[in-house]
Amino acid sequence: MSASRKTVLIILAFFAIYVIWGSTYLLNKIAVTELPPFFLASIRFVIASIIIFIIAKILKIDISITKKQLKNTAIAGFLFLTFGNGVVVWALKYVDSGLTALEISAQPLVVLILMRILQGKKIPAMSYIGVILGFIGIYLLVSQKELVSQDGQLVGMITIFICMISWAYASIFVGKANLPANFFVNTGYQMLTGGIMLGIVSLCLGETWTNPTSWTSNVQWSMLALIIFGSIIAFTAFNYLLKEVSPEKVATSTYVNPIIALILGWWVLNEHISLQSIIAAVVLLTGVYFINTKRVLKPRSIGR
Repeated sequence: MSASRKTVLIILAFFAIYVIWGSTYLLNKIAVTELPPFFLASIRFVIASIIIFIIAKILKIDISITKKQLKNTAIAGFLFLTFGNGVVVWALKYVDSGLTALEISAQPLVVLILMRILQGKKIPAMSYIGVILGFIGIYLLVSQKELVSQDGQLVGMITIFICMISWAYASIFVGKANLPANFFVNTGYQMLTGGIMLGIVSLCLGETWTNPTSWTSNVQWSMLALIIFGSIIAFTAFNYLLKEVSPEKVATSTYVNPIIALILGWWVLNEHISLQSIIAAVVLLTGVYFINTKRVLKPRSIGR
């Protein structure tokens, strides 16, 4: 692949995880008002994986996989989708879509800390500022009285943070694991295994499974968009980027995701955006900037 084509693919992939994923919070929020969360997530990912494999066959892409690769895709599927996504969808029953995206904007902070713990990676001086701002932003977000006083809101936000740890660990794991070389196929197997596990969780919890023809049109359109754009396109782009750039760079999608989600949640669902949430957003995103900046704190030389 030529350098210019690779650059274009990386730019398009970043657009997908920046903008498309920003809209999935709204889409999931709409769907979860009518459908059980784990059933919703299971249907989304299983159907998306089937479509991916059909497209792969049409394009004559080899979908064979080794036992080791199947095991690794199942681990990634569980961390990313079964737990990392499925539980977030559950939390959306109690937490506004914009606030969910805003909390998840601290993802680079979690990735950085895990890379320090698991890989011994040194945290740059600028990133320490980002870590401090990140914790302050999270505190400002979850300490709001209107959130604490509402049933399920605080528990939902704590659960989302735990999901962020799962997603962050998975990001590091995927960057090093033996997975199918084709990113499209890799995505398909992660979604298939993750979706099957979500279905098992749904059945164990006794969730009611319904026929798509009985869903309202808003839920049908939301699910279609989640499958095509949020799953097939954006998640394939995400897996591609994890192999081409560092996990910290991939996590910068959190710059844009909460902004898109907050605007859509306010515009479509009339979700309230408090002043404290706006302040938390500014602090969190500033922290994310410092975590990802390459600048180094050093004395300025005389005459320069």
